[in-house]
Amino acid sequence: MADEKGENPVTVMVVDDHPMWRDGVSRDLEAAGFTVSATAEGVESARRRAAAVQPAVVLMDMNLPDGNGADATTAVLEVSPKSKVLVLSASAERDDVLDAVKAGASGYLVKSASVAELLEAVRATFDGQAVFTPGLAGLVLGEYRRMSTAPADDRAPELPRLTDRETEVLRLVAKGLSAKQIATRLSLSHRTVENHVQATLRKLQLANRVELTRYAIEQGLE
Repeated sequence: MADEKGENPVTVMVVDDHPMWRDGVSRDLEAAGFTVSATAEGVESARRRAAAVQPAVVLMDMNLPDGNGADATTAVLEVSPKSKVLVLSASAERDDVLDAVKAGASGYLVKSASVAELLEAVRATFDGQAVFTPGLAGLVLGEYRRMSTAPADDRAPELPRLTDRETEVLRLVAKGLSAKQIATRLSLSHRTVENHVQATLRKLQLANRVELTRYAIEQGLE
């Protein structure tokens, strides 16, 4: 599958300790037009191969023989900082999802997802969107909301103040809605939604929607 300029195929690295699963996912990606530039079975092999091929997207399992997907995500992003990591795991445990997001993953799918859902998620991840299997974002939001009840002395300094509308848009971004979907939901124009998103990014000094989604999760917004 070509990139947004239609020039080069999107490169993907598949990290999974099960050869049959790894090979099957690789075949599905190749059949859809992506280029599988590397595969890896663990944390260290993922680090080495990511450094060598600099994949656009990394499909990351959580259970690896020499660590976990969060460790591997950190390792990959250290050597290939422009890569975007999409976790594809059999685990839907809250701690796994939370650890993956903290490590820098852009999204989290469970392996029960269909091939079509997986391919769509890889494309969305490449495009800078945060992708979660329905319900998982809510689990993470709930955990951060629980953490936000810690004593005031333990909380972070006061954050930039967002308008009610910016907060409303941010909540919907965190749920994985596109600007078009948010515009429809709130009866706004697409341009107005994008203006709110850009204003929020500036206020929070964030670079893109992935960081914006991570911020929303950390603040317990929904």
